[in-house]
Amino acid sequence: MNSWITFDLDGTLMQNPFAAWIFPEITSVVREQLRTGIDVDDDAGFDMGKLLYEEHRKRMEAGKTVRAYDWDDMLRQVLTELGAEQSIDIQVEQLVRKHAVPPAKVYLLEGGVKPVLEQLSQHGYRLAVATNGYYKYQFPVLEALGIAQYFERIVTPETAGGGKPDMHMLHAVRQYGSIAAHVGDRLDHDVYMANQFGTASILVHRKLPQELQQLAPEQRMYEPAFVPICSQQLQRESQSLYTKLFGDDDGTELPEQIRPDFVIRSIHELPACLAAIANKE
Repeated sequence: MNSWITFDLDGTLMQNPFAAWIFPEITSVVREQLRTGIDVDDDAGFDMGKLLYEEHRKRMEAGKTVRAYDWDDMLRQVLTELGAEQSIDIQVEQLVRKHAVPPAKVYLLEGGVKPVLEQLSQHGYRLAVATNGYYKYQFPVLEALGIAQYFERIVTPETAGGGKPDMHMLHAVRQYGSIAAHVGDRLDHDVYMANQFGTASILVHRKLPQELQQLAPEQRMYEPAFVPICSQQLQRESQSLYTKLFGDDDGTELPEQIRPDFVIRSIHELPACLAAIANKE
């Protein structure tokens, strides 16, 4: 078969330690330093995670899709703005390695992840990661979770020259062979990128209502009930893309740019989707 399947990681296959462990630790360290050296309003509500996400948002809006995922650089920027860059030395990469501890801090989102990856490999697919997390942040987690060995290539923004939805991600894999499908949990990054690229887009949505669960993965996106699910998700992910695609539309039709080819509620449904794609070829 020798065709590739590319996977998003966070929210698709695994949970990383950033929100629950890394950002709170950074907040604690910085808050303590600011208490002793620099006055900060509303100390109790001080949250480095929010400040870092705001810097991330600014970089994404400016089209800096590589720098927008360099958390060490963004941390330095925020600390500089707080006037604390000289007194605080925190390495995000080191914190990732510290907190890459399964199953308490990092974990696979489904028990079927490893068996399905193994099954796809045995069926001749070549597997790759296409993630917006830098390699230095993602690989330690992949190793800790025991799934690094399944992926022949790991494509990240700093190596591809662009982060999702920039198609550099998939071009970095396409040079080694055809791509059968891209699998991810986000409309703005994963589905939008795959559709623009021209490969099958498979959306992972684990909270589908019962009426949609009863349908086949290739039918779910055409149901009226799926439209508000997508419109609300896209609003959360990217207000600018939502405005661009929906405009003043009443939301009764799903724009083709973010309409997935398949919608799965479990990784267990993935092999059947790939079989359907192969049968069409």
